[in-house]
Amino acid sequence: MTTKTRLWLLAAGAASVLLALLALMLPSDAPPPSPLTVVSRPVIPIPVAAPAPARATPPPAVVQVGVRQDYIVQAESVEVARSAVVRVGGVVTGDLSIIRAVGAALDDRELEALRASDVPRLRIFEDSPVQASSAPGVLPETNYPSEVAASNLHVGGVTGRGVTVAVLDSGVWSNLGPLQTTPYQTPHVLAQYDVIQARTQSTYSLTAALQNYSQSINDLFGHGTHISSIIASSGVATTGKFQGVAPGGNLVSVRVLDNTGAGRYFDVISGIQWVVKQRLRYNIRVLNLSLGAPPQSPYWDDPLDQAVMSAWASGIVVVAAAGNRGPQPMTINAPGNVPYVITVGAVTDAYHPMQPLQYQLASFSSAGPTYEGFVKPEILGMGGHVLAYAPNNGTLAAQFPQWVGPYDDFTMSGTSQATAVVSGVVALMLQVDPNLTPDQVKCRLMSGAHPAVTSKGTLAYTVFQQGSGLVNAHDAVYGTATNCANQGLNVAADLAGTQHFGGRANRDSKGNYYIMQDKQTTTCSSGGGLLGGLIGGLLCIVKDVLELIPLLLDGLFWNGSYTSGSGYTWSNGYTWSNGYTWSNGYTWSNGYTWSNGYTWSTGNMGADVAAQQ
Repeated sequence: MTTKTRLWLLAAGAASVLLALLALMLPSDAPPPSPLTVVSRPVIPIPVAAPAPARATPPPAVVQVGVRQDYIVQAESVEVARSAVVRVGGVVTGDLSIIRAVGAALDDRELEALRASDVPRLRIFEDSPVQASSAPGVLPETNYPSEVAASNLHVGGVTGRGVTVAVLDSGVWSNLGPLQTTPYQTPHVLAQYDVIQARTQSTYSLTAALQNYSQSINDLFGHGTHISSIIASSGVATTGKFQGVAPGGNLVSVRVLDNTGAGRYFDVISGIQWVVKQRLRYNIRVLNLSLGAPPQSPYWDDPLDQAVMSAWASGIVVVAAAGNRGPQPMTINAPGNVPYVITVGAVTDAYHPMQPLQYQLASFSSAGPTYEGFVKPEILGMGGHVLAYAPNNGTLAAQFPQWVGPYDDFTMSGTSQATAVVSGVVALMLQVDPNLTPDQVKCRLMSGAHPAVTSKGTLAYTVFQQGSGLVNAHDAVYGTATNCANQGLNVAADLAGTQHFGGRANRDSKGNYYIMQDKQTTTCSSGGGLLGGLIGGLLCIVKDVLELIPLLLDGLFWNGSYTSGSGYTWSNGYTWSNGYTWSNGYTWSNGYTWSNGYTWSTGNMGADVAAQQ
């Protein structure tokens, strides 16, 4: 090989290396990955496109931001979730540390990139809508504090004094009226917080904190004031009785619903988070959630339900509406589907106040069981044509002026109202015994309730419709029952994700709902000879298992029908033959399945009832 040839080969090799390096440095023109759907939908595999040839002069990189949607992004920690959203170019809209999550605005490209990222415990949820569980109606007057035996307690000084109920709703009217002061001339409303404004105005939270959360928010819808008044109005009727169930109690108003009564998962979760953080400051012992949405996943996989469980674990008694999608079975709304909380259905006096024989289960009241097999609701409250103080200039008043009373009151029906009645009763209980835990409160509410029974002494409505029965304030306040609620459940393990729980309800091949029986089984180790037999006998294990055999007593078998007749007695001496085992849970097992065919709802909110009952 000549010297000239060698020089030519060296030059060619150097040029090849330079071209290869230049190709590596230039950006690829491969198209971006196709958008992925949200978590709950199936994901279609995406083919990998081959890179296009490199060009000498690459075009400037221009990333178009698409239409962003609201999501809740959960990860191993709130910091990890926030960093993950920022890393893909999304916008963090708020902090939900109560469930290790953030609110996020993401377009399709950012959502796909986030789903493809390697983030520990990443979950992405649509920011689902929620709505108030009430409906307006005609204008009869009711006496619900007396109908649940609260008025006689007021005479003895049991008014809920010193106990604070947090109401997550549409706010409270700036004209506080009977919510201005308690009978003891102390403020009823201790604090107000506007989650919607905090989300949309970055300076609101700081300003509200500096003003000690005393700034009036106002109730542009009307529902929040109505609920707050049922709980704690100190207005005095012409009969001399208080209009509210706990007239001496305090309120914290958290606005999570807009002027149409609609809201978002993010706002409700953020409101719960604020309540948990402020619970010691304002002695918040009760959280009223007169709102809900159809469940779209198991309770442990729903971010709103997770926040509610966190509130319960912090020592706050959570009272939630069952929903107004009855009388069909399996219509309980989230977060009322959480097994730990107190879920409330509705009773109407059918326009016969103080005549218990005329009381009926409201047909709109949602019925259980839940998709996980829990019996819901646990208890009923008065929820038919309930009259309470409400703004005369809110959306409800403008739409239905014929239902506005002469004293700035309004009449509505729904499990929202029934929930407020029960929240008021809980405030009375906690005044008398401040040391009660949430589980103990639930137990005494259930044991003191009065179920509807027929003239033959059998249940007029099954436990899937009425739970333990109509709340009775006197019997709940002075009850002594223990260990009768949330048995077999562990909220700490549930939140940690190490255990989840199912209820005892199932459905047979004919579509009937029933409660599975407990069966004790004994497993003994075998051993040879007399000594082995003795040792084996000492090692016997006795355990309870569930059998797919229905319990036919105590209304624990239901074909889904609704009974609309009257003439029932709301028994105060009813004995459950097997206690409250139907309310217990057990560790979720893949070996236990419902009848096939259940799907989670993906539709819009269930409509409120159209007419009062």
